[in-house]
Amino acid sequence: MRAAARAVSRRRAVLVTLGAGWSGYGGIGILANPRAGTTQMLTDITRWVPMTALGWLWVAAGAVAVLAGLVVRCPRVQAAGYSALAATAALWGAAFTIAAPRHPTASGSACIWVAIAVGIVWVSGMDDPLPPHLRKAAARWR
Repeated sequence: MRAAARAVSRRRAVLVTLGAGWSGYGGIGILANPRAGTTQMLTDITRWVPMTALGWLWVAAGAVAVLAGLVVRCPRVQAAGYSALAATAALWGAAFTIAAPRHPTASGSACIWVAIAVGIVWVSGMDDPLPPHLRKAAARWR
């Protein structure tokens, strides 16, 4: 049981957690029940891409992130998951930033989506903690 608990990677846990949230947001929040204010503020994007396609984009990005989080010891696959998460958040951040002059309430959404995108990029570059047997050796050299 302890070995299984030690094998959990925080970076992979972030991918699985956010990926599930992204899929839920795309499926429930965009495809099944889009909010009127959100769809109104996203007209700069929906002019070229329908809202249903954007919803499926969020579901697909979440699925990529979840699958990337389930793959053990493959940073390149994890990079794809983090890229999918950051790209969709950055898309929303850019769309709300563009909409802010016409819809002042979009500025709050723009701030949070840009912050989420940047936070995902920062987490993607972090290392997982060393296993316990290596942490003790590293502490002796400090």
